[in-house]
Amino acid sequence: MQLTEIDTSALSPQVYQYIKKLENEIEILKEQVNVLLLKRFGRSSEQYDPAQQPLFTEESEHLPETESEKQEIKSYTRGKAGRKAIDPKIERREKIIDIPEEEKKCACGHEMVRIGEETSEKLHIEQPVIYVEKTIRPKYACRHCEGTEDEGRPAVRIAPVPPSIIPRSIASASLLSYIMIQKYQDHIPFHRQEAQFLRIGAEISRQDMSNWQQHIYTFLSPLYSLVRNIIKTGPVMRMDETTAQVMGEEGRKDTQTSYIWLARGGPPGKTVVLYEYRPTHEAKHAKELLEGFSGYLQTDGNESYDTAVKGMPGIIHVGCFAHVRRKFYEASKATKKPQSAEEGLKFIRKLYEIESNLREEKYEENKFLAERKKLAEPVLDDFRNWLNKRANEVLPSGLLGKAVGYALNQWDKVIRYLESPYLTPDNNTCENAIRPYVLGRKNYLFHMSPEGADSSCGMYTLIETAKQNGVDPSKYLRELFEKAPYTKSVEDWEKLLPWNIFNS
Repeated sequence: MQLTEIDTSALSPQVYQYIKKLENEIEILKEQVNVLLLKRFGRSSEQYDPAQQPLFTEESEHLPETESEKQEIKSYTRGKAGRKAIDPKIERREKIIDIPEEEKKCACGHEMVRIGEETSEKLHIEQPVIYVEKTIRPKYACRHCEGTEDEGRPAVRIAPVPPSIIPRSIASASLLSYIMIQKYQDHIPFHRQEAQFLRIGAEISRQDMSNWQQHIYTFLSPLYSLVRNIIKTGPVMRMDETTAQVMGEEGRKDTQTSYIWLARGGPPGKTVVLYEYRPTHEAKHAKELLEGFSGYLQTDGNESYDTAVKGMPGIIHVGCFAHVRRKFYEASKATKKPQSAEEGLKFIRKLYEIESNLREEKYEENKFLAERKKLAEPVLDDFRNWLNKRANEVLPSGLLGKAVGYALNQWDKVIRYLESPYLTPDNNTCENAIRPYVLGRKNYLFHMSPEGADSSCGMYTLIETAKQNGVDPSKYLRELFEKAPYTKSVEDWEKLLPWNIFNS
């Protein structure tokens, strides 16, 4: 029973306020339970579906749809029904199934002629082919003078050993590329790869693979230094972070949480995705990664970034509308009356609709900025007025109150995306870039050492940077591992960047 259902005239003000406080606490606890149920059993996607009823609500009230809120659904062409054709790039091996020769003769005595054929396709796969490349270097010597007539050159002549990224090792560039792609793109830990190699007759221990990874990371240190500089030369840098468990950290327990920091940036057309391991979540680590950068920094609402950019006047901090939307989304799914949260989502959906439509037009930069401001600023003004109004009406500790408070607290930062054509309303490209690490972490669980965490970040940096630039990571790593031993200068390393390596 609630206060609205009883006669409160007989209650003292103190009792009335106490009961009201308990009611609010109960409502907040219900919302927290509903959020947990939503995260455990609900859809992880935040995509809006107007036909779906809000979860965990006691009432089915909906805001009426006004004429201005109706959206035109773009037409599309339905694809042909049936199985999708197999990629024509895959090799074809023909198998002809013919009738016996005696059946090719007609009863009239004449030979039958081929008038056509029917075809079908099936995919076949064979286990990986592994072979040993045996290098032979013939030796030459003179039987007559035994080299005494040519003292300036060795008596026995032999071709030099080709340089290798791991000298005196059985690991070729192709094998190393295969192992790193298996772990850092397909998320298969070394111990599982060890078992896979045994099945095809190769004995490669997980320790060997780990040692190879460390050696590669050390050898490619000039390339990583180059990447760390390039990421700071673009107009925008985006950052995010996720947790990691690292063993053997000095002065820390193995159970303590460490962090993988991610930065995405670089000049247009040369995107760099940089992963860096740090033992803590302190702002000083973000500051280290930002040192030397000048431009827009887009992040979520983590206070570490606010602290980091203090004293860095060349950096303009930009917020993320996706995090604002997420809080309203949770409120719309977990509160008793979701109408207000849904109203907040409508403002955000309108901003994304404007952004999407303008991006499709492919305007020149200045026109794009002008059009975006003209269309988005009225929506933002209405949204801000609505937030100020709701802030005085809702319980601050409730889900909707927290969503409103977060939006107002982040307001000055989230609207800065209007200032640059290279900015978007959210930081999703950075969050998407960190997802491969999260998927890998679910499989290998932890890093055995800080050095292992560093080298793992190096592998993710190479693979994800290649992907962001439209380069096949497997081909890139193989080419990189083959060419890296021949480098002698910074210019040589520059030729090995993903956007250069196949052009040199």
